[in-house]
Amino acid sequence: MHFTLYSRSYCHLCQDMLDALMRLQPPGQTFTVDVIDIDQSDDPVLLAKYDELVPVLFADLAQPALCHYFLDEAQVHKVLKT
Repeated sequence: MHFTLYSRSYCHLCQDMLDALMRLQPPGQTFTVDVIDIDQSDDPVLLAKYDELVPVLFADLAQPALCHYFLDEAQVHKVLKT
């Protein structure tokens, strides 16, 4: 399982979401998380799209976001069960 988290380095909500996500990692079922700082990205579209929404968490970039601002544990558990 792989997640993508769009964030900012100075955003306490972003760190809170990452910490909460990592606490949901089931024993024996590891997952990875790409943390992408939208301010460090060279992609102006990415910055414009997520500027006011970070943190934003995806399990699949081709699907809608799982959550933004705060971790939706129910959504993450759904993804982990598939």
